Amino acid sequence: MPTIYVNCALLNRGRVELKAISEVFWRFLWLGCISFGGPAAHIGYFRKTFVERLGWLDEQAYGRLIALSQFLPGPGSSQIGFALGLQRAGLAGGVAAFLGFTLPSFLLLYGLAVGSSLMGAQLHGVISGLKLLAVVVVADACLTMFAGFCRTALARSLALLTCVVLWLSPGLLVQLALLVVGALLGGRFLMPQVNEEVKRSNDDGVVYWPLLVLLCLSLAAVYFSAPLWVLFEAFFHSGLLVFGGGHVVLPLLQQTLGASLEPESFLLGYAAAQGVPGPMFSLSAFLGAQWGLLNDVSPLLGALVATLAIFLPGFLLVVALLGAWESLAAKPRIAGAVAGINACVVGLLLAALYQPVFTSAVSSPVHMSAVAVGLFLLRGLRLPIVGLVVAFSAFGWWLGY
Repeated sequence: MPTIYVNCALLNRGRVELKAISEVFWRFLWLGCISFGGPAAHIGYFRKTFVERLGWLDEQAYGRLIALSQFLPGPGSSQIGFALGLQRAGLAGGVAAFLGFTLPSFLLLYGLAVGSSLMGAQLHGVISGLKLLAVVVVADACLTMFAGFCRTALARSLALLTCVVLWLSPGLLVQLALLVVGALLGGRFLMPQVNEEVKRSNDDGVVYWPLLVLLCLSLAAVYFSAPLWVLFEAFFHSGLLVFGGGHVVLPLLQQTLGASLEPESFLLGYAAAQGVPGPMFSLSAFLGAQWGLLNDVSPLLGALVATLAIFLPGFLLVVALLGAWESLAAKPRIAGAVAGINACVVGLLLAALYQPVFTSAVSSPVHMSAVAVGLFLLRGLRLPIVGLVVAFSAFGWWLGY
C-alpha cells in the first residue's frame, strides 16, 4: 500500500508538471503568432499577458527580468520569455516557452527561404494592421511601466534622459552607457526604504553546468570543421557576442557568413524578419535554410542548426545566472541599481516607440487614427488583446484589399 501511494503521488506530480509545461507552450505559441513590432513590443505583450492578466509574477519581478536581459548577450525579449517559462515550469518550461514563441516565425521564414509564396497582398495588409497594434501595445507598456517604475523625480529624469539621448544619438554603445549610468545613480539614490519587503529567491547561487556547456560548445565549434559545425559556430558565436537584439546581429552574421551567402540573402531575410511575428533572431532560420541550399545540405537541417545555435548561448546564461540575479536584486543597493535600470528601460521603450515601431507602421492619418482608437479600446474599455488582434488584422486586410 505505501508503494502504491508513492507511485500515485509521483504520477499526480508528473501530471501537474506536464500541465504547467503545456500551458507555457500554448501561451507562448499564441504570443508568437501575434507579437509583431520587435523586442519593445514583445516586452509589452509579455507584461500584458503574464503580469497583468495571468499574474504569474508582479511588476517588480518582471522589471528584474528586463534588467537582467539588458546586460546579457543574445535575444533580449526571448530571454525574458525563456526566464518566464523557466520560473513557471522549470527547464522544460523554458524550452516550451522558446519553442512556442519562435515556431511561427521559424516556419514563415523557413518557408520563404525555400521558395514558398507567403506574402500575398492580403497577408501584407494583415501584417500592416498588426504593426499598428504593436504601436498600441508599446505605447500601453510605456504608460504602465512609467507609472510603475518612475515614481521619483530621479527615475522620471533618467527615463526622459534615456529617451532624448537615444532619439538624438541612437546606438548600442550609447544604450549600454545609459544603462550603466542608470544603475550607478539608482544604486546610490534609489535604494528601497528599510521597511520595504523584498522577496528573496530560494536559489541564490550561480548554476555552473550551463557555463560549462557554453565553454565546451565554444571550443567544439572552433575545433571541428564539418560543414554543419561551421554553420553552428557562426551562429553560436554571433548569439554569444551580440548585444542589442536582432538589429545588431545582422552585421555580425554578414561578417561571418559573407563568403557563403549572397548579400541579397541577408537583406531579404532581414526585411522578412521584421515582417513576421516573434523574435528577430528567427532570421537565423532563413539564413540557415539558404546556407543549406547553397551547400548541398538539407535546408530544414540548416535552419534548425542555425536557430538552435543563435539562441542557445543567451538561454544558457539565463539558466546560469537567473537565481543569482534574483538573490542579488534583493539587496538594497542592487535593488536601487535595478530601479535605475528599469527607469532607463522605460526611456528605451519610449525611444523605440518612435523608432522603429511608430515609423515602420504609421504613414497616414488613417493609421494614426487606428492607433488612437486602439489605445482607447485597450486602456479605456479594457478590450482583451485577442479582440484587438482580430480587429487590427481585419483593418489591415481591408486597407490592403
